[in-house]
Amino acid sequence: MSHAPQYETSYGGAATYDPDPEPEQGAEPEPEFFPRQATVVIPDVIRDGGRAEARRAARRKKPKPKSKPQSGSRTPDPAASDRPDTQRPETLRRLLPQALVVAFLAGGTSAFVADDKAIELSVDGESRTLHTFADDVGELLEDEGVDFGAHDIVAPTASTALASGDEIAVRYGRPVELTLDGQRREVWTTARTVDGALRQLGVRAEGAYLSASRSKRIDRGGLDLDVRTERTVTIMADGRERTIRTNAATVREAVEESGISLNGQDTTSVAPESFPRDGQTITVMRISGRKEVRDEPIPFDVRRTDDSSLFVGTEVVERQGHQGTRRVTYALRTVNGVKQKPRRLRSEIVREPQTQIVKVGTKQRPSSVAGAEGLNWGSLAHCESGGRPNAVDASGTYGGLYQFDTRTWQGLGGSGRPQDASSEEQTFRAKKLYVQRGASPWPHCGGRL
Repeated sequence: MSHAPQYETSYGGAATYDPDPEPEQGAEPEPEFFPRQATVVIPDVIRDGGRAEARRAARRKKPKPKSKPQSGSRTPDPAASDRPDTQRPETLRRLLPQALVVAFLAGGTSAFVADDKAIELSVDGESRTLHTFADDVGELLEDEGVDFGAHDIVAPTASTALASGDEIAVRYGRPVELTLDGQRREVWTTARTVDGALRQLGVRAEGAYLSASRSKRIDRGGLDLDVRTERTVTIMADGRERTIRTNAATVREAVEESGISLNGQDTTSVAPESFPRDGQTITVMRISGRKEVRDEPIPFDVRRTDDSSLFVGTEVVERQGHQGTRRVTYALRTVNGVKQKPRRLRSEIVREPQTQIVKVGTKQRPSSVAGAEGLNWGSLAHCESGGRPNAVDASGTYGGLYQFDTRTWQGLGGSGRPQDASSEEQTFRAKKLYVQRGASPWPHCGGRL
């Protein structure tokens, strides 16, 4: 018994085809419709039942319809008419599965052709008509190699099912570095021209300054665009007020557009290089100025040192201090007729100050002077100097409470000038002078002792 090849039928069962059946006794051989040892192969994609894969396979290679034998092209077998009628059912039985396979293949091809769709695809403004077996928009774009991202627009959406006659549009996003009225930011647009981008972004462009023409095309790499819209600005200058409409980039430009010139040190109430805002009021400040040099004193320091030869409470200036001099340059300004506070520009020291040195007494003062106690020294001091320890006469010769001259003072053991010593020391030296010479050193006031 021969082993016949098997093939699958359209309903999922297996049929057996015997290429070499044993003929019945006395029967003539049947004519062959299939070559011997032939196997009918059903494509895997059809057997698996995947519709999308079947469509792709159909696009790669469409099945060609089998050619039908022309009428009269086959020579009739004269012996066939002599066969008994009982053999015809058996022949039909063997040919029926083969005919089913041919019908299955022909029906599948017809299904593929019926699923073909005519689609109008527009990619960034370029349209074309194509035929596709895709189920939805996303599958079609993938088949056509059309990529899209988060900033791109696909209409209808990628998940929308397709039908013949549909129109699909893909608009690519383009980055725009937009500087709008001084504020810079990155935006995205699907417009292909500057004018379309402005409309899409809602930018009011009437009367505005544009760094690129409205008709300029925007490629997918993007564009830098500077837009300055028209604004209302009020200029106050020279006692007058002017209101203008401008798209100037700076306050200085807006002022000049109003017909006002900034000369010399003139400036504005806001920074001249700042961006003018809508409704802003700008005041022009007329400035006149000059430089002035002044010599300013530098105070001297005082350094004190102890001296055991001087009584406690006595201070003697050993070296007189001197002020220094600093030369300072100022800028003097008048703004709209009003003088401003001088501004220091620079300074230099012309003369260094000299430190004053003072000796401070540490010697304990004697409590009394024999022969001079009990006298009215306060009355004498009041008569001579008005009771002022630092008093000096008009000639500058005599000083202190008791109007000592410097020579007499130092002869009594005093240092420096008498008017610089304390009241106690001056009284002590006056008592010593009284013991030596009596009241004669004070011819007019000595009687008050």
